[in-house]
Amino acid sequence: MSRRTRPSPLPPRDGVDATRVVVRADGLSVGEALLAAPSLAGLDPAALESRARAGEIVDIDGRALDLERPVRRNTTIFLYRELPDEPPIPFDLPILHRDDNIVVVDKPHFLATMPRGRHVVQSALVRLRRELGVDEIAPAHRLDRLTAGVLLFTLRPQVRAGYQSIFAERRAIKEYRALAPVRPELAGTVTVRNRIEKTAGDLRALVVDGEINAVSDITLIDARIGLYRLVPHTGRTHQLRLHMALLGAPIVDDPLYPDVRTDLAALPDDGDFTRPLRLLASSLAFDDPMTGERREFVSRMSLGVP
Repeated sequence: MSRRTRPSPLPPRDGVDATRVVVRADGLSVGEALLAAPSLAGLDPAALESRARAGEIVDIDGRALDLERPVRRNTTIFLYRELPDEPPIPFDLPILHRDDNIVVVDKPHFLATMPRGRHVVQSALVRLRRELGVDEIAPAHRLDRLTAGVLLFTLRPQVRAGYQSIFAERRAIKEYRALAPVRPELAGTVTVRNRIEKTAGDLRALVVDGEINAVSDITLIDARIGLYRLVPHTGRTHQLRLHMALLGAPIVDDPLYPDVRTDLAALPDDGDFTRPLRLLASSLAFDDPMTGERREFVSRMSLGVP
């Protein structure tokens, strides 16, 4: 049985969790280890010293650390990061449902589910924490940054594992809608089964030989506009996007599949949000692990077609 990761001793600040850094080499000081951490690339040494003086660099038990202190490999350090400059995502984050345990939102395209890389404040998690004033909010699952639609968060740590297990154990029924070139042979449901792997640092996922780990049902439901219903039975990164491309029906305005389109990918960085990936998490259904009742949530967004 895997051990649960201990929570950060530093509370979220303005909706953003403290950064966790695991030391990957011996013979380093605290300061050297932090400056070498990939997740803190570009960190200003002067800013690091300021954090240390304020007692904002701590170990797993919350004890303040001096930058000159030697640390061992696998030591965990926490600190508040410098927030990157981010172009604001000019779309609202509508709430579809809220009760004592969960909040369900209609995530817009381009907004990350949770902080990652250079997308921190412009994430659904940070927005919700700030808007609702609840630092304990956590995602029960994820949507890709470029995918819009139904996304569920938990409001209390006591129920988090129960809702996350719905997705980990594949007990949630998720449907997506996508716009793509019309392939008449997909009017009857086609099931794609293969093995998908994505290496950290690589932009795209790949189909490889081996045991099947990715299964999707794909159906053309409106040939007039190229509207498809997609039902994933597994949850591999970029699964639906890759499966559609493999069928010769790549999703409209996908910057990665079947080919990398750097011009399209760069548009949001220039403040142009007019070419979203035409993929929408349209509905989510499950038996509530706390109450047993059947839940179903439907997105109110569209893919920009009549």
